[in-house]
Amino acid sequence: MTKARQQLVGSERAAVKDSKRLGPIDPDETLRVVVTLRRRGARELEELARRAAHGQQAEPLSREAFAQRFGAAPEDFAKLEAFAREYRLAVEQRDPGAAKAVLSGTVEHFQAAFGVELFHYEHPTLGPFRGRTGPITIPADISGVVTAVLGLDNRPQARAHFRLRTGTGDGPIMARADSAQAFTPVQLAALYDFPDGDGAGQCIGLIELGGGYEKSDLSAYFGSLGVAAPQVVSVSVDGTDNSPSGNPSGPDGEVTLDVEIAGAIAPKATIAVYFAPNSDAGFVDAVSQALHDATNKPSVLSISWGSPESSWTDQAIASFNDMLQSAVALGVTICAAAGDSGSSDGASDGADHVDFPASSPYVLACGGTHITARAGSAAISSEVVWNDGASGGATGGGVSARFTLPAWQEGLAAARVDGPPVSLANRGVPDVAADASPTSGYEVLIDGQSVPVGGTSAVAPLFAGLIARINALSGRPAGFVNQKLYQAASAFNDITSGDNGTYAAAAGWDACTGLGSPKGRNIATALGVSASSSA
Repeated sequence: MTKARQQLVGSERAAVKDSKRLGPIDPDETLRVVVTLRRRGARELEELARRAAHGQQAEPLSREAFAQRFGAAPEDFAKLEAFAREYRLAVEQRDPGAAKAVLSGTVEHFQAAFGVELFHYEHPTLGPFRGRTGPITIPADISGVVTAVLGLDNRPQARAHFRLRTGTGDGPIMARADSAQAFTPVQLAALYDFPDGDGAGQCIGLIELGGGYEKSDLSAYFGSLGVAAPQVVSVSVDGTDNSPSGNPSGPDGEVTLDVEIAGAIAPKATIAVYFAPNSDAGFVDAVSQALHDATNKPSVLSISWGSPESSWTDQAIASFNDMLQSAVALGVTICAAAGDSGSSDGASDGADHVDFPASSPYVLACGGTHITARAGSAAISSEVVWNDGASGGATGGGVSARFTLPAWQEGLAAARVDGPPVSLANRGVPDVAADASPTSGYEVLIDGQSVPVGGTSAVAPLFAGLIARINALSGRPAGFVNQKLYQAASAFNDITSGDNGTYAAAAGWDACTGLGSPKGRNIATALGVSASSSA
């Protein structure tokens, strides 16, 4: 008797525009697929996050305590395992705390198990990928257990949010070099008045979807700055490792940029780099593994990758956002780049979009500015919204189409270039900002080349390094910081000039630079730490 099947909510996939279907996947090819499960205590977890949004943050849970209270139930894993056996799939990995499992098996068996057909596709910019269209279906007896099935389709999900300056590499990620400056992370920490500290005892987790770093680059770079080289740990997720290609304009640029900025700001912290495939499954799995890493135990994560909310399936966003909500209970701060393509976020439909995961209400969304400072000066002489034009990039920012208005943004409005301000009805992006223009960028060393780099992907590790310093000073994790920061206007340099396309800078919060750029010691004070000295 054929079992009744149901569509998995939110699993619908459309064909990628301009892609060409080449043919079916070899039925004997082996795949690994991430399956997420419902949590025990899901309502309690939501209540913890709601209280944090209202300034009532609970003591962080240990990873062990979190797994006991909010992990997937043993009986749900048993149902998934019975389903896997029936369709000749193997449960390769179980992670109760993260409420997920990894299944492996052949294409033929996965197609039967989830009611899909998988094909080879080719796309002019995405390249070759394995794809599907339509919904996933599952047997009715596990429809309330399984919340997402990720990885059947492995199209690239995200892009790195960094840009090189004109004349420092090849490709479309260049910016103009006229009137350009460049700063080391140490100089920016001084300009932004970061508190003294080195992040000792902390771990900063970096999420990377490809590429790698060269140890020789890191050694030379930190030596040139006169700071101790941090301990850098490479963590493989879903079989992806540290794999530098020798191309600074590719993913190597993102990985090395993140390590060098975070490491320069917090040189005594451990830098754990989680390498995963660039797919929705890989992205979710990397964040999940970092949050539940009982060995390295990061207290802050930096995410420099993302894509427009519209490019994600509902199930992938829900699964990812569940991981981000878990961070609130675990006391882990998450900093995410807001994007480098202005108010459109690079979408080609002519509409405004914001970048995910930056648009999640559980992360600190990091936008970008352009700064000017006199040589040798300890002060910024001017700071405006980063917008170097269509070819040079601009900070992401706008209003989410996916997430409701968080409590700490109630009463705010988004200023527009044309027309009156619009009261926020949904989550506004970004929350904070810092230097991101390649024309006032960061001096880094990538694949043996000294290059000035910008992008909001530089802002995320900058803030992650600041949070690591604050955590080390306080002796406890800052955790979810958004609500406290929105009550501390004096902790930011208000940016009131410039725009990112649709949205304009304005007094107070705006949809280009959020609350503004950091006054590091004041941020430390807002988070409950006395920080009377500067970097």
